[in-house]
Order: sequence, then structure tokens, then C-alpha cells
Amino acid sequence: MHTDTERCLRAVRSKDARFDGWFFTAVLTTGIYCRPSCPVVPPKAENMVFHPSAASCQQAGFRACKRCRPDTSPGSPEWNARADSVARAMRLIHDGIVDREGVTGLAGRLGYSQRQIERQLLAELGAGPLALARAQRAQTARLLIETTTLPMAEVAFAAGFSSIRTFNDTVREVFALAPTELRARGARRSDAAAPGPRTPGVISLRLPFRAPLTPDNLFGHLAATAVPGVEEWRDGAYRRTLRLPYGHGIVALTPRPDHIACRLALTDPRDLTVAISRCRRMLDLDADPVAVDEQLRTDPLLAPLVDKAPGRRVPGTVDAAEFAVRAVLGQQVSTAAARTHAARLVTAYGTPVDDPEGGLTHLFPTTDALAALDPESLALPRSRRATLTTLVAALADGTLPLGTDSDWDEARARLHALPGFGPWTVEVIAMRALGDPDAFLPGDLGVRRSAQALGLPSTPAALTARAAAWRPWRAYAVQYLWATEDHAINILPA
Repeated sequence: MHTDTERCLRAVRSKDARFDGWFFTAVLTTGIYCRPSCPVVPPKAENMVFHPSAASCQQAGFRACKRCRPDTSPGSPEWNARADSVARAMRLIHDGIVDREGVTGLAGRLGYSQRQIERQLLAELGAGPLALARAQRAQTARLLIETTTLPMAEVAFAAGFSSIRTFNDTVREVFALAPTELRARGARRSDAAAPGPRTPGVISLRLPFRAPLTPDNLFGHLAATAVPGVEEWRDGAYRRTLRLPYGHGIVALTPRPDHIACRLALTDPRDLTVAISRCRRMLDLDADPVAVDEQLRTDPLLAPLVDKAPGRRVPGTVDAAEFAVRAVLGQQVSTAAARTHAARLVTAYGTPVDDPEGGLTHLFPTTDALAALDPESLALPRSRRATLTTLVAALADGTLPLGTDSDWDEARARLHALPGFGPWTVEVIAMRALGDPDAFLPGDLGVRRSAQALGLPSTPAALTARAAAWRPWRAYAVQYLWATEDHAINILPA
């Protein structure tokens, strides 16, 4: 979008927050870059240039605006709505792969050479993987500086910097403030917004999103399907345990009118970036609801549902392998029965954790741990035991890679090849675990009932034909159809 100068100018002049994260405005006369919705008076058109990423702005020598804080914008919706190599690379970078495995690891996961990945990212984002990872480290450093009392040396290494000097230089270059000055500003802002002491070891922050957002089905689904010990709804927040690269954590997510309040307790602060990225994916916070709803409104039978509660999101997951296991446990049984089966696995094979603030007790079991389970101990039909054990074996030995870098079509093909995987299971995994916005469940009973009630075709073939006009947002159409039913997944818990 950054190449469409006239469109960018209109967004900046109208301070349109819907375009935050789509592009960034760099001001030649001041040397700063802003989000489109920056509240300051827009500069003259000839003094503005537009960039596709914060990293591109920083690489061009611009500093982040202290007023609009462009580094805290929602992410571009493109990276979760596409399956090409650039989108997959961006999802991996957000998940911290470059910091943990370097550019070599990023390229290896994507099946390209380092030079190919560099070229593709530079062409589309104006910055290579190292610059993109550096921009992300700077944002993580800012969060840790402003929301914790960690010594600066610990902040530097937790954010992924290799040295204190690099950390200091980057913070000064990106934010035009020394780390200690940034902490002082953050303390004043925090005290004004929420006076009172901070909880030691807990990081509190806001997760931004593009409005509108209807939280009912999003949090209702997560709460209604919560696995005891791993997830819970408590005091108006969805809470769950997180297995992370360097340790584990517990997150509490609370819907607010203009943001999601996030409280993170981490055993290792180096996991902050990854934890935030996974929570954002789970809540689908980088979606572009305006684009989605405009497309779905073109169907006159769907339009009333969209107008009634615009901005529905697709509830995702923080761990694709975990969700795949839970999808199999949920085949042809009630939500309550699926939770019971999952809870038994958690108790038997999960890793215990302490939760001083609630009732969470375990991390969901790893696939390696589940690979050791005795099929005869499962209170499931024999065919479902075979499906589960085959899935777990494929996940454990790497023949079924599921993650942020998955090729959606390839993952579907590998899932279909496993015994017991029909269209419903494959598509629900594609929708909620892999994040494909066009995943579709025409054979789902709830979808068919809702379609029939609305006057839409109710047979899978006919509904699929009708839904061609909803592409590439059919996963969102499913959320609107599900929301017509009186079910706990559609109700925001009290």
C-alpha cells in the first residue's frame, strides 16, 4: 500500500487508525516516522515519504515519533492473510526465529537460500530479516524498559541484543532517548494511567487492534472450550499457560473497548516477544475487520449478521500442535467431553506449573510426551485412538510440521493423508491452528443449521458454491454463522 501515495495521503490527513501498521509516514523535515493516525498536524505532502515497515523507516535513518509511538501499531494484516514466502517469513520473524536461529535458520525453515529471503523481504518491506528483527528487538526493549524494573543489562539481553552497547545505540537511534530517559517517560505515563504499585515479575501492557472488534465469540469460544488446568476464565479475563522457547509463562487477556489488556508472568523475559506474538495470533488482533466485513456484506443474507456485530475475529491458538491434538479429541463429541479428554492428557502428561493468581496447574503436553502414551489408557473409540496416536507420532518425528511457517495447502495434504482426518478436522486445524482466513467448514452441523435458517444453501456442495463470493474471508463467515446459535462459544462470560 505504501506505493499508493494518494491513498496514503488521504489516510494521514484523516488520521485513519484503520491503516496503522499498513504503512508508516516518514517526515523529511523532522527525521521522524509516525503511524497514519498520529495526532499531530500532518506535514506538507512534499515532506512525507511512505514506508512499508518500521524497520524500513529506521534503516532510512528516521526515529520513532514520541507522540504516536508507531512501533506499537497493530501488525500488518497481510502477514496472517497470506501463505507466500514473505508472509511466512514475517510470521517466523515475529515468533523470534531470527534471534534464536539467525537468518540461516529462517531460510532453512522456508526452504530458500539466505540471498533469496533477503531479496524478497527487501523488495516488499524495504528491509532485510536482520533489520526487521532489530526493529522488533527495539520494540521489545521499549516494553521491558517501560513496564518492568529489570536492570538495563537484563533488558538488553532479554530483548535479544548481543551487547549492552548495541542495545544503548539502538534505543537512542530508534527513540531518540537514552534507555534511562525512556524508563522515566514510561513511569510518568504509567503512573498517570494506572497509579499504584506494579506486581513484581508481571508485565502489563496493551495489545492494540483495528476497530471494530466484537469480543463475544472470540473470548466465548476460548472460555467455553478451555482445558482445565491449562486455561480458565477468571475475573473477566481469559488465562492460560504458555510453553515458550526459553521457559514458560501465564497470560491473562481482558477485552477492553479500545485494546486487549495483557498481563504476562514469564519465567524468562527473553520470551516476551514470542509470547506477545502468539497471543496476538490467538486473538486475531492483526486482522483488517473493515476489509473482511465489506466483502461479507456483499452477500445480502450475511449482511444483517455483519451489521449487527461487526468485527468478529477467528479464535486461534498459541500452539498449532496442541490444537491439532485437541481437534482430534473433539471429533464427534460434545465440547464438555472434549475438555474432559484433554484434561486427562494434561494431568497425565503435562508439565506442572505454579499459578499464584488462579487455578492453572499445567502446560499442555509436548508431542514427545504424548508419543509415549499407552493407547489403551485412552477412553476413546479404537479408531479415534489410532487417529490420535498417528497424529502425535507424525508431529513428534517432524513428518507433519505445523506452525507459523506452515504452507497451508501442504499442511492440508499431509493431514488428509493421516487416518481419521476428514474435511472437518483438516479445515478446523487450518482455520484455528494455521490461521488460514479462507478455511471453510461447509459440513459443520452448526454452520449448516445457521445457513438454512438464513435462507442460504445448507448442503455442503451448494454452500461451498455460494461461499465462493466470500473468499478470501470464509473463516470469518463461519464465525458469523456460528454466532447465530445459542451456544456458550458465542457468549462473553461474566
